Amino acid sequence: MAVTQRRGRKIMMTPGELDEFLTTQRTCRVATVSADGAPHVSTLWFAWDGTSFWLYSITRSKRWADLRRDPRVAVVVDTGEEYGELRGVELSGTVDFVGEAPRTGEPCPELVAVERLFARKNFGMDDMPHDGRHGWIRLVPDGVASWDFRKLGASGG
Repeated sequence: MAVTQRRGRKIMMTPGELDEFLTTQRTCRVATVSADGAPHVSTLWFAWDGTSFWLYSITRSKRWADLRRDPRVAVVVDTGEEYGELRGVELSGTVDFVGEAPRTGEPCPELVAVERLFARKNFGMDDMPHDGRHGWIRLVPDGVASWDFRKLGASGG
């Protein structure tokens, strides 16, 4: 995973902090490009396996259609209320689709680990429930930028 952040090195997360953050956070915002060129942003749960960022999306959604047509994406995961608590990561690149769509649970070795991760994180289960409405989208990020304003301390700068 390439780190493309040029400014803000003081507040950039270390690789370990980035992994811990993406492993424990639940919700992300996904930015896609609509057919007319306008941006479209939507919210999803996700899984992070240390290398790939996995989205479990409804296959009849605008997001899915946008990414099928143009696989470029930016994703933000962030948290914090007060300025000094803000933390987050932006990942960008192009996605690919993994497994059958919509997913019904057909054997797919590539999805075994990620479905276990996702099910444990979001449903407290070991096995992924399949509703025949969702499919898997994988982002292996080309670009990563992170911030943790807690590193600024009380001075704010």
